Amino acid sequence: MDLEAGQVAVVTGAASGIGLALARRFAAEGLRVVLADVEAAALDEAAAELRDRGADVHARVVDVGVREQVVELAESAYETYGAVHVLCNNAGVGSGAEGRMWEHEPNDWRWAFAVNVWGVFHGVQAFVPRMIASGAPGHVVNTSSGDGGIAPLPTASVYAVTKAAVVTLTESLYAHLRAEHARVSASVLFPGPHMLRTGLWESHRNRPGRYAKERPRRTPYRSLDQWETAMRAAGRDVRFTPVEDVAGLVVTGIREDRFWMLPPSEHSDAQIRARARSMLDRANPSYLENFILD
Repeated sequence: MDLEAGQVAVVTGAASGIGLALARRFAAEGLRVVLADVEAAALDEAAAELRDRGADVHARVVDVGVREQVVELAESAYETYGAVHVLCNNAGVGSGAEGRMWEHEPNDWRWAFAVNVWGVFHGVQAFVPRMIASGAPGHVVNTSSGDGGIAPLPTASVYAVTKAAVVTLTESLYAHLRAEHARVSASVLFPGPHMLRTGLWESHRNRPGRYAKERPRRTPYRSLDQWETAMRAAGRDVRFTPVEDVAGLVVTGIREDRFWMLPPSEHSDAQIRARARSMLDRANPSYLENFILD
């Protein structure tokens, strides 16, 4: 689809990181933007910034893990603008899980699935029927990750499982939209190819009480700066992709109707080939060996 002035884009997780970069880019393209985020203060700041730049913005505090709030977001968006052309299901959290998978707390899984998987489905169910019914061109972008979407990082297994689910959900959505001969298409986004400076690293700040940790953490949460310091100390090369590059990838992907919004990367391509080869050869997943810890 063409992105044109006056169209409407809805972005969840829009108060910071990738979501805010997407909102800025859509606004720069002349779109009206609906911002949704669970952090009220950050959301107000993001909306004010965009309005100062001349954007037409509607902001709403939303926990995407709560279906009723996403339905209300859709109602509010359509009441405000009368249409939605682009939907970016972008909100996501890290789980805060520690140790081996069998040691993870059930609430780590519940919270991550509520936001990263149910949040995407809630967005699809609340918006896509109306987008199809309008008869206008539309596009849905669901944010996954190379961690899980391509191959899991076992030290972040809860997050990886949710992001693998987003890929399959989006593949299924794409097929269903084609079966309906809809003018709406779908894409799965893999931000990168390097690390990103986003609030995902400190997701615990927004963890709802209903998904509270059941026991104290064995180690303190690490900020992104602390992760970066530790990785450099271990001799790891640390590179970052600007979130603006991710937004550019999305805009190009929408215009060219690319399902796989996957930036070029030798590392990612090698992972994809190794995983596919393992499956085709019915071989054990040796591509995980570099990540398996003693």
